[in-house]
Amino acid sequence: MKTKKLINAGADAVDEMLQGVLAAHPEHLYAVDGMPRAIIARNGPRKGKVGLVIGGGSGHEPTFLGYVGRGLADAAAIGNVFASPPPDPIIACAKAVDGGVGVLFMYGNYAGDVMNFDMAAEMLALDDIEVRTVLTTDDVASAPADQSDRRRGVAGNVFIFKAAGAACDLLYSFDEVERAARHANARTYTMGVALSPCSLPQTLKPNFLIGEEEMEIGMGIHGEPGVARGPLKTADAVTDELMDNLLQEMKVERGDRVAVLVNSLGSTPMMELYIMMRRVKARLDEAGLVIHTSLVGNYCTSLEMAGASVTLMHLDDELQRLIDHPCDCAMFRR
Repeated sequence: MKTKKLINAGADAVDEMLQGVLAAHPEHLYAVDGMPRAIIARNGPRKGKVGLVIGGGSGHEPTFLGYVGRGLADAAAIGNVFASPPPDPIIACAKAVDGGVGVLFMYGNYAGDVMNFDMAAEMLALDDIEVRTVLTTDDVASAPADQSDRRRGVAGNVFIFKAAGAACDLLYSFDEVERAARHANARTYTMGVALSPCSLPQTLKPNFLIGEEEMEIGMGIHGEPGVARGPLKTADAVTDELMDNLLQEMKVERGDRVAVLVNSLGSTPMMELYIMMRRVKARLDEAGLVIHTSLVGNYCTSLEMAGASVTLMHLDDELQRLIDHPCDCAMFRR
């Protein structure tokens, strides 16, 4: 069976979405002339400031373009649905936000993104623009702890990008921006659960199959296999399974502070997310942890996939300052 979508043609969906985003948020965003996949913050880039370029495939909105704005990312390079942007829009983003002190690339750890962003960095070096890269690797289900550099970047991007963007906005040096970004990534942990698939605009068919009474723990945001598939459990049981894994990774002490994100993968409604948040809070209370800030809603989606993820950032004084730093983006403000 085909799924139903409010689109015109599958091949046009990404570009028409971007046209709509620019029409809705002209005070925040513009596209580079002749490069509609290079989305730039109107009030972010400036001389003497490290430029922050994020990016990746479409279908995860508001990630990535929703986090472009003053105090967060300076630009986002946008790819096709679940596909890396090619080098050209990445290069256009970097040139648009270069403040003369370097440009930081940040994106999820996926092979296509690594290849195209690295190619862009090599080409920018020919124009004497220094580029460094920090990959996000917060998905604890995607590789063991001793192989954390192989992990995928998922909803934890929100907190990681936020910290890095604040460091840029506070005019940290390039070395210090890179250090802060790596520090934020190292202390951010995500795990999710999928209940039903999504479908691509071009195919209108589910991108994986799962039984009506099944769930899959640890599935990736493109439908990558998770760590366990089994019968659907209650919200508390699912949340406990996610929290058990996250808390084991974090190695916390009582009194530590965390930032929390309970994120919908697309179609899971706020009612269910808040039911999960209630259990997250109970588990953190039991562990003696203090919630400094919490986000609940659609922050890193997978089209219309049903399911949710929980992200914990293990805060210290610096990360708390960076998370609290003001930002003004089209789809996110602090």
